[in-house]
Amino acid sequence: MAAMLASPSLALARAAGRLSRRLGRGGGTSLPGKLLLSVRAGAVAELGAGLPRGSVLVSATNGKTTTARLIAACARAAGWRLVANQSGANLASGVATALLDDAALPLAERAELGLFEVDEAALPAVAAQLRPRALVLMNLFRDQLDRHGELEALSTRWADALAGLPPAVTTVVANADDPAVAALVEGRAGSITFGIDDPAVALPALPHAADAKRCRRCGAPLEHDLVLLGHLGHWRCPACGAARPRPDVRATRVELDGARAIALRVETPAGPIEARLGLPGLHNAYNATAAIAGALALGVPAELIGPALAGSANAFGRFERVRVGGQELAILLAKNPAGANEIVRTILLDGAPLHLLVALNDRTADGHDVSWIWDVDFELLLPRIADLTLSGDRAHDLGLRFRYAGLDSGRMRIVPDLERGLDAAL
Repeated sequence: MAAMLASPSLALARAAGRLSRRLGRGGGTSLPGKLLLSVRAGAVAELGAGLPRGSVLVSATNGKTTTARLIAACARAAGWRLVANQSGANLASGVATALLDDAALPLAERAELGLFEVDEAALPAVAAQLRPRALVLMNLFRDQLDRHGELEALSTRWADALAGLPPAVTTVVANADDPAVAALVEGRAGSITFGIDDPAVALPALPHAADAKRCRRCGAPLEHDLVLLGHLGHWRCPACGAARPRPDVRATRVELDGARAIALRVETPAGPIEARLGLPGLHNAYNATAAIAGALALGVPAELIGPALAGSANAFGRFERVRVGGQELAILLAKNPAGANEIVRTILLDGAPLHLLVALNDRTADGHDVSWIWDVDFELLLPRIADLTLSGDRAHDLGLRFRYAGLDSGRMRIVPDLERGLDAAL
């Protein structure tokens, strides 16, 4: 480890990050790690080996940024020093950059625990290097097919990754309500499952855009006794008998307070935990429940978790509220049908007319395939729209989608330039 810290490759990578920030070419959250890994492929493993409390990885299609921040709040409440990639750089290069920055600190200030959100496709490689103490697996939804492929391919890669992480090394925290994720820990010793057990927040039926509809064990169509979010819920296979396991960590009461907050009561092996969070929507109830399970897996005392969750700030773009020109804006991020439909469901919780700016890009970080917008239930918004501005590189695709939804073209404005679009919306 000492030789690693003194290596010229670390100094070069740090210098690249400083130069990137100075030139305004980025925040230096990925480039240093990318450069470091190009000259020292095992850098993540070498740097991660210096963490006294090991590391925890959080991966999912939706919710990993928020869940990682919530777990971080719990770990800090326990007094632990953390290194995390909270900027959202969740590929191996982002993890390497975070570890690189931490290694530059004086020894007494360096992190005890690594907490990293990891892109679902990058997870196997990162997990193989870090061999994490805990691995939080939240959900798998259809997302960026041009990069990730279908869900079956991703879940198979996750299964292969878990095979290289014995239970004695890694505690897996898995979503019991996602059939594909629950199948990964079937029969695995020491795993912890979480889920939602409040029928009051159930959907009337499985959404048309639901993803995991077939049994991972036998391939037969699944049935749901309770549908909660997308394909998440209380599922079972009538053909082979596979079924949702009873979660170890269960949200038994979920109160949705409009588009501003949620309140939870979560039953755990360490006793009930209650919290009120300034994060709205059922998807954030899942994130908070996953964070509780992850914090308990790390050994955070149960009595610290509720207050820590309540005091956690929203991540960038995740119902973040800012003031611009005297107006309050709520910023929401969606990148696939399941996430977008849950945002639609959440903003409809309040009865006020909707003033919306909807922006869509198709750049590398966004995914080049934007066909997913045709599986978003924009139709539900139409009766409540008071004002609609469409922006971004694919603003005209959004215009076509809303036109097919039944919105007259005279009720929308299309401004592809995002800065001008924001001005027009304001």
